[in-house]
Amino acid sequence: MSTAPTSTAAPRRAATRGLHKGQQTRAAILEAALGLASSVGLEGLSIGALAEVTGMSKSGVFAHFGSREELQISVIREYHTKFEEEVFFPAIREARGLPRLGALFGNWVRRVSVEIDSGCIYISGAVEFDDRPGPVRDALASMVRAWHLAMERAIRIAIDEGHLRADTDPAQMQFEVHGLILALHHDARFLRTPGSLERARRGFVRTVTDYLADGTVLPADFPPTSAPRR
Repeated sequence: MSTAPTSTAAPRRAATRGLHKGQQTRAAILEAALGLASSVGLEGLSIGALAEVTGMSKSGVFAHFGSREELQISVIREYHTKFEEEVFFPAIREARGLPRLGALFGNWVRRVSVEIDSGCIYISGAVEFDDRPGPVRDALASMVRAWHLAMERAIRIAIDEGHLRADTDPAQMQFEVHGLILALHHDARFLRTPGSLERARRGFVRTVTDYLADGTVLPADFPPTSAPRR
C-alpha cells in the first residue's frame, strides 16, 4: 500500500495545526482574562482591557469570544473548572462520609488562602451581579449552585454512612458551612485579620460536631491541612 499523502492530506494537517494553535491562543487569552477578573471583577473585563494585557489586537481577542458577555461567561466556566480540579476532584477520592466532607472543606479553605490577594470570582461576582439578571448572572449562579449541591451530596453520604445524625438537614448544614467560607473571605481578604484560616477550620469542626451521630469520632487532621492527594 502506498504511503504517499493524498491530495487532501496536507490541507487537513494544516487545518488541524491551525485549530490546535487557535485553541492554545484562546486558552492563553482565557488565562489572562481569569487573572484580570480576579483583580478587577467580571465587570472590569472588556475586550479592550484584555487586548492590552495580552498584547493582542482587539479584533484578535474578539475573534475568540465575539462579545464581552461571552468572554465573562467563559471566564466563569474556566474558574469553575479550576475550582473543581483543586477542590472537588481530589476530595472525591477520599473515603465516603466524613473523610470526603472534611477534604471538601479543607481544599476549599486552602483555595481561599491562595485567593486572599486575588479574590474569589464566586464571591465577587455575586456582589456584582446579585441584582442584574441576564446570561452572566445565570452562568455564575449555576456554577455556585452546582458546588452547593456537591456539598449537600457529600453531607447526605455522611448521613448514609452513619457518620452524621439521620435527622441532619443537608441544606441547612451546607448553608452553615458556606457561611464559614464567606466569613473567612471577608476577614482574611478585607480585614486582613490574623488567624482567620484557623478560625474557619475550628468553626467547621464545631459545626460538624453538632451533627455527629452517637459514637462517631472525627478523623485525625479534620479538616485536613495537608495538600490533597493527586
